[in-house]
Amino acid sequence: MKVKVGLVSLGCSKNQVDAEMLLSVIDKDGFLITPDVDQADVIIINTCGFIESAKQESIENILEFCTLKQEGKIKSVVVTGCLVERYKQDIIKEIPEVDVVLGIGSNLNISQAIKKSLMGEKVIDISDKYNLPLEGERILSTSPFYAYVKIAEGCSNGCTYCSIPLIRGKFRSRPMESVLKEIKSLEVQGVKEIILVAQDTGRYGHDLYGENSLYKLLEEITKFEGIRWIRILYCYPERIDEKLLSVIRDNPKILKYIDMPMQHINKRILKEMNRIGDIDFYRSHILNMRNSVPGLVIRTTFIVGFPGETEQEFQEVYNFVKECKLERVGCFAYSKEEGTRAAIMDNHIDEIEKERRAVAIMKLQQDIMKKHNLDLIEKDLEVVVEGYDKYAESYYGRSYMDSPEIDGKVFFQFEGSLNIGDFIKVRVFDSLDYDLLAEVLT
Repeated sequence: MKVKVGLVSLGCSKNQVDAEMLLSVIDKDGFLITPDVDQADVIIINTCGFIESAKQESIENILEFCTLKQEGKIKSVVVTGCLVERYKQDIIKEIPEVDVVLGIGSNLNISQAIKKSLMGEKVIDISDKYNLPLEGERILSTSPFYAYVKIAEGCSNGCTYCSIPLIRGKFRSRPMESVLKEIKSLEVQGVKEIILVAQDTGRYGHDLYGENSLYKLLEEITKFEGIRWIRILYCYPERIDEKLLSVIRDNPKILKYIDMPMQHINKRILKEMNRIGDIDFYRSHILNMRNSVPGLVIRTTFIVGFPGETEQEFQEVYNFVKECKLERVGCFAYSKEEGTRAAIMDNHIDEIEKERRAVAIMKLQQDIMKKHNLDLIEKDLEVVVEGYDKYAESYYGRSYMDSPEIDGKVFFQFEGSLNIGDFIKVRVFDSLDYDLLAEVLT
């Protein structure tokens, strides 16, 4: 009887791509993959270690499955991912019930490690993080019509608050041929929406081709007939130039949506973060982006409560969000991460105060979102069908304005039958918080 393996992947979409490659490896080696972790003999926990809340979630999952192992419900617990890269010795020492501790550079050894653990051997396999494969076959864990494509790994920005370089190493792009080969394979599988991800997507190709080459990659992806939508995440402001904007504007397959982390707008705080710019830079940059690409939806994130951030500097962020009325905003309280330069800075801010500032930004953004959604009433949208909500007795999907799992949805009723991945036209007639209500146009 085949050994059943379940996988829990935590954290970001980039980590999810790694998890999907892990699934392909163990599938090829004869294990049976089960989506129901309650039925699994072996559990793989692909951890996140980016910020404190993510680390805590990872630890809670590890402890939960170790308890199930002690109760005899599973046979082996495998831990890999970002938390292992940061805290491998702590995991080995503090959670001895874990059977396999696997560094990301050892992901291709996953099957051998599982087999050893089932023979009663404790496996610790930590190799150079740069051995992490940047390409390979995957078993998609998303809905069948969309897929994340990781075009680069690591980061070289050196932001003082960020642990990514410690975990993932320096920025390195995949060759364009490799990315396009993967997208061709996804197209054959029926994927219609490609979501490009990296720690810094706008930097793509600079290390290989001597210039930021995301615009060239996008042009090539538009040539795939089966790919209908192309979405860009994690593109830093300083990489968004006229070449990139013109490609987004002129190619209907490239969604008028860009995820552009700003983190802050005060010049002093940005300098302390080792980020560029100030309020004037961002104000003019956003205006130029909107003028260059009509209908562009901008998603961004801010960090508040950075060490030494004054109330006035926080208010600058608040007022900027209020002024610019960005379509999508996330805000996070600064998280003190070991090994980063910001962690040893002076004047760290009280946790309650940091959270107050983050909540204030998100409450403001909720009001802005309500206004955005009201402006969409009587507007027509193309929506990709994601599923049917039996409680609401309604189908739901996403428009070009919405990235999976982080943005809102469009709910609509339909008398006939629709398939997941179908594209339909709807007209908005109302809104509910972050979501839209619409009717199907026939």
